[in-house]
Amino acid sequence: MAVYKEGNTWRAVYRYTDWQGQRKQTQKRGFPTKREAQAWEREQLNKAKADLDMTFSSFVELYSEDMKSRIKENTWHTKEHILRTKVLPYFGSRKINEIQPKDVIAWQNEMINTRDENGKAYSPVYLKTLHNQLSAVFNHAVKYYGLHENPASKVGNMGKSKNREMLFWTQEEYMKFADEMMDKPRSFYAFEMLYWCGIREGELLALTPSDFDFDKGTVTINKSYQRLNGRDVITDPKTPKSNRVVQMPDFLVEEMKDYMQRLYKIGPNDRLFEITKSYLHREMDRGSAAAGVKRIRIHDLRHSHISLLIQLGYSAVAIADRVGHESIEITYRYAHLFPTTQGEMAQSLSNLRKGESENVS
Repeated sequence: MAVYKEGNTWRAVYRYTDWQGQRKQTQKRGFPTKREAQAWEREQLNKAKADLDMTFSSFVELYSEDMKSRIKENTWHTKEHILRTKVLPYFGSRKINEIQPKDVIAWQNEMINTRDENGKAYSPVYLKTLHNQLSAVFNHAVKYYGLHENPASKVGNMGKSKNREMLFWTQEEYMKFADEMMDKPRSFYAFEMLYWCGIREGELLALTPSDFDFDKGTVTINKSYQRLNGRDVITDPKTPKSNRVVQMPDFLVEEMKDYMQRLYKIGPNDRLFEITKSYLHREMDRGSAAAGVKRIRIHDLRHSHISLLIQLGYSAVAIADRVGHESIEITYRYAHLFPTTQGEMAQSLSNLRKGESENVS
């Protein structure tokens, strides 16, 4: 380790041995004082030794090295943005082993009181997400680097997990909307897949002709589309359970055959819907206004599909297999839509007991 004077600034050089036993070095120029160059040098040593006397910013660099290759690119993109813009400006220069619960409370209050240029606060769901990302860094430090405790966990979360009530269209509302979409075949067929198969937006945009088996009437869901930093990125679906084969209704099989025949020289692995999520949102605006139905989110079409299946009498387990959920999640999130109420359950138990009594007599 060494620092050098270069004109009016200082340069720090740190030499180390990597995990493969190879000698490496890193350096940084432009420090206005020798003391700042030496402070950077010490910070590199703390990182190499995983010494929690390092700054929070330095630990986030370690956290990034540990985690970036282990999670989906789009997930990391979201996590990195939150850490860089909402967490590091507050905690970056603090030593990670000196951050206390009271510091987390102060940060939470700042996030809660933040307003944009229109005076709008962060949503409760976003506040919860911010806290979760901060807590994840501390959890990593506790689990792998010997930090005594997670101050964010001690404080507890802010915000809430659900932002608003679940919205959905009835079949009648969707049919009105679909009629308005028929002037643009690409939009019409995209929304048909979303509503009648209950697939996610990213799953729709990743579909290729090879995913369809028209003889069996199925579509295979095994990937998802994201647009990240100007690039088209195809990833695995949201969860392992999301890998599934969905049986399409007969009319949708014919519609998708018709759609593919309209596409000029499309390859088996080309995307069927080379559109953006913002395009779908604009079309949702246009169609719902023209049809005179309430505006719902694209993801609410998935809720609409699930509510339709519940109305048709299918079980939570069967629905979960179709849409790539866990059955317990279907049971919990859509409990209010299932026809079996507590009162009906109680009456069934009463009838059962009454029948047993009559048999005994």
